[in-house]
Amino acid sequence: MANELHGRRVAILAADGVEQVELVQPRKALTDAGAQVHLLSLEAGEIQAMNHDIEPADTFPVDREVSSVSVRDYDALV
Repeated sequence: MANELHGRRVAILAADGVEQVELVQPRKALTDAGAQVHLLSLEAGEIQAMNHDIEPADTFPVDREVSSVSVRDYDALV
């Protein structure tokens, strides 16, 4: 999966409470395939990921707020 997505822009939409593995693994697969990946959320700042829906995990910086992007900005949405 070297550069199959080179030049493609992919948005990942997530918010506080996202299961960490459900954010990290797809993001890694997309970047490994050459995609430019942005984390979108409803608010600027960081989102709090969780493990097993109850244990706080890592926080992740939000790249852009949903309200500031257009569907034309991205090739795909996760």
